[in-house]
Amino acid sequence: MHKRLPVLLLTSVFVVATCGLIYELIAGTLASYLLGDSVTQFSTIIGLYLFSMGIGSWISKYFEKDILFWFIQIEILVGLVGGTSSSILYLVFESAASFRIILYSLVGVTGILVGLEIPLLMRILKDRYEFKDLVSKVFTFDYIGALLASIIFPLLLIPYLGLIKTSYLFGMLNVAIALIVCLSFRKEIKRVIYLKTAAVMCLFALLAGFVFANAITSYSESLGYTDTIIYSKSTNYQRIVLTKKGRMLRLYLNGNLQFSSDDEYRYHEALVHPGLSSVPNAKKVLIMGGGDGLAVREVLKYPDVKEITLVDLDPGMTNLFKSNSMLLELNKSSLLSPKVKIINADAFTWIRNQQQKYDFIIIDFPDPSNYSVGKLYTNSFYRLVRSALSDHGLIVVQSTSPYVAPKSYWCVNQTLESVGFHTIPYHNYVPSFGDWGYIMAATGRPWVKPSNFPADVRFITAEGMAQMLYFPKDMKRVDAGVNKLNNQVLVKYFEDEWGAVTYQ
Repeated sequence: MHKRLPVLLLTSVFVVATCGLIYELIAGTLASYLLGDSVTQFSTIIGLYLFSMGIGSWISKYFEKDILFWFIQIEILVGLVGGTSSSILYLVFESAASFRIILYSLVGVTGILVGLEIPLLMRILKDRYEFKDLVSKVFTFDYIGALLASIIFPLLLIPYLGLIKTSYLFGMLNVAIALIVCLSFRKEIKRVIYLKTAAVMCLFALLAGFVFANAITSYSESLGYTDTIIYSKSTNYQRIVLTKKGRMLRLYLNGNLQFSSDDEYRYHEALVHPGLSSVPNAKKVLIMGGGDGLAVREVLKYPDVKEITLVDLDPGMTNLFKSNSMLLELNKSSLLSPKVKIINADAFTWIRNQQQKYDFIIIDFPDPSNYSVGKLYTNSFYRLVRSALSDHGLIVVQSTSPYVAPKSYWCVNQTLESVGFHTIPYHNYVPSFGDWGYIMAATGRPWVKPSNFPADVRFITAEGMAQMLYFPKDMKRVDAGVNKLNNQVLVKYFEDEWGAVTYQ
């Protein structure tokens, strides 16, 4: 055996492990962006990927001759399939009759090919090392590659390259290793011209995909949005897309509409003013979520408020809404106010570690469509919120639609009551979303319906509050469990109720 072969092939083990895990993470992340419920998506994809690797390992026993030739060919295929998979999934998402079949098929094929590689490598190297040394070296390089992939994926690849460019980059890395091995040992490999030609063609195809990745992303996203996309970016936490039609702006996070500039004031006025107008001499306000600054805009209408603390996980959101001229016009440059302190952190961790008391707390998180958000609707989180509330203070929680998802809505109410809050449920109509629900809660004084609101509100009135507090028969309270960290029943309720609407 050529003396350079073991070094190259052990390097290949490292590359195989790194690329394989990257492809797995890309599939899981993309599925959670497009389908929601990140826990389910990652769980099913990891399980299928590992199962497919097992199939590939089993199939490897049928490769008895020209093992180096087969290894190079499989490495090229892994690069081609893994490198193009994210583009394929983005492009077919809107038109495919069964997107999950395509998703799981690509994950399965990639897993089988990756599962073939390691056994073939071990058989190639078996004449060079004793068995115990062979196993230790192969798995050492394999695990180091996996560790590297798990570190660089969230910290470097997603923020700076995005999913599609990352796919193509690691696809090129797979093919490049195959080409290097092919060129280094061309005298020992059959059909070397075929392998070199295939590797070079795939390398150029993947390079073209990498160069045009932004165009591919823009085109695939345009298939899912009726309005013109004027901004899109993948952060460590989510995919942010901003669209424009005439003067109307719409913000989407992971494909879900967050607001339309035509009617967002109805949502944010209803979120802020019924509670804040009823808290006398409120000085300190805490907003969790709301990185768009639109709730902050409403709070700034109260001159007595001296401090506003905004806790939002994603700096990509808050930076966008502090810098984009159209968004600054929409939120009245609220995030640039000297009264506002922005903290980019996980709200659960942050509130657990702070000692400040607030007169009014706004909880404006996305809907509980997955467990990572669902934890922010649990009794454990609400206990922490209660400890941060002043004696005369009040909180308000955006709580999804009591019409579309009554069990989800009343589950939030039940969970707040379970930690000692007195709740005031209410709702209003937002054209972009339909009938939407909120819940105010306090532990001290009873809530008194305000008779006055700031002069420059566009929607809310004292007379309208009576209608917001009334729940007709089809939105009346229903029995629901308490949302706890160890069960997260709210996520299940939400998925069942909104899923029935989405897939009708």
